[in-house]
Amino acid sequence: METRLGITRLGVGGGGLTELPMHPEPPASPPAPGVVVLGRFQPVHRGHTLMISAAEGWRLSNAPELPLVIAIGSSNRPESMENPWSTEEREEMLRAWLDDKGGYEHVRIVAIPDIEDPPNWVAHAEKYHGFAGIFFTSDLPSAGLYETAGWQVVMTSLEQRERFEGWRVRATAQMMSTIDDDEAVRAVLSHAVPTAVVEHLIETQGLRRLAFLGEGGEPVG
Repeated sequence: METRLGITRLGVGGGGLTELPMHPEPPASPPAPGVVVLGRFQPVHRGHTLMISAAEGWRLSNAPELPLVIAIGSSNRPESMENPWSTEEREEMLRAWLDDKGGYEHVRIVAIPDIEDPPNWVAHAEKYHGFAGIFFTSDLPSAGLYETAGWQVVMTSLEQRERFEGWRVRATAQMMSTIDDDEAVRAVLSHAVPTAVVEHLIETQGLRRLAFLGEGGEPVG
């Protein structure tokens, strides 16, 4: 299943759990409140950018004094097919899209490590993205956690949700990971991934590793 909020348990053999490093450490003082959009961005796809655009539109109309805070979850997960890109790489994807889109002048990007304690997720995340501001989401379980913690929550609908599920996008990207034809990669991925992000992945060869992240570590082919 697709991880929500970075709060699902990390299973290991025998049904147990493994400890996750707390990386990065929270800042010494929590940042100022903002309009928070939270995701794993593995990779940044059109569902994410629709959400960010909607949150920015809401912010400009309702709370222009607050920054837009894009929170990258799962910053401490080991590399896998579910989490193939590092926090730094995901931030680069976001910035490639933000720069291409233009007009985002009050944006803060933060990384939040996962914990395995859903009831305490918001208290944990607040150390990274700031205390009660506005939480902007299309996900009901996430909304419930933030509402319970006293946040104002703004719900939005996400069109074509199934098309933009992260696992579907990653599966498509994995199929293209051994294709040397950049035009073919653009043609296939651009249906679900913004053009600026596709170009960034091509330029940085960010798809290549997916060929070796299949079941058992064998390359696709």
